[in-house]
Amino acid sequence: MQGDDAELTVAVRAAQDGDETAFRTVYRSVHPRLLGYVRSLVGDADAEDVASEAWLQIARDLARFSGDADRFRGWAARIARNRALDHIRMRGRRPAVGGDESELAGRPADADTAGEALESLGTGRTLALIAQLPQDQAEAVVLRVVVGLDAKSAAGVLGKRPGAVRTAAHRGLRRLAELVTAGPGQQSADQIPGQRQSSPGANGSAGVTQLRPRTQKDM
Repeated sequence: MQGDDAELTVAVRAAQDGDETAFRTVYRSVHPRLLGYVRSLVGDADAEDVASEAWLQIARDLARFSGDADRFRGWAARIARNRALDHIRMRGRRPAVGGDESELAGRPADADTAGEALESLGTGRTLALIAQLPQDQAEAVVLRVVVGLDAKSAAGVLGKRPGAVRTAAHRGLRRLAELVTAGPGQQSADQIPGQRQSSPGANGSAGVTQLRPRTQKDM
């Protein structure tokens, strides 16, 4: 377990025992990336409200959580996703979900330069590019690269098999690498058919300046 994960695990367990300082540590560690994930689902205008609802549930249910830092991030992301989908249903809007890629689960996801391309981008531009992907690819990329979940944890959030999540993330990162290479002036013209347009505020950096895309694990 890496140092940051070890510290988060300790903080989560202390927070479960009622330590408010530890809960603030957990919040500061997890919230920026969790907010980025919520923003990719509901857009910038509603992201803070939805994330706040998620944290209320996290605080309420924390005593029932069991696991380490990675499991906590996955658990928190699943709660945030449920709150985001509830919000979308209440507003009468639906996310532009791409096709289920579970049939590609057995297909190997070869390494390429997409992860390195994302590493070179600022957070605001990264989220703006991710917003151009089909929803399944966008969620897989955000969960793997931004939130930092492994394939198994991300699959638990999305209700898919790990192989399907790896494939969706791989395809999304390949497309992102193409967008990075094309440059800002060509992104709209090169956008492939069926991709959703960037949601309002998706490229805003407010509230996500602390985010930094993380290199994929186990891809």
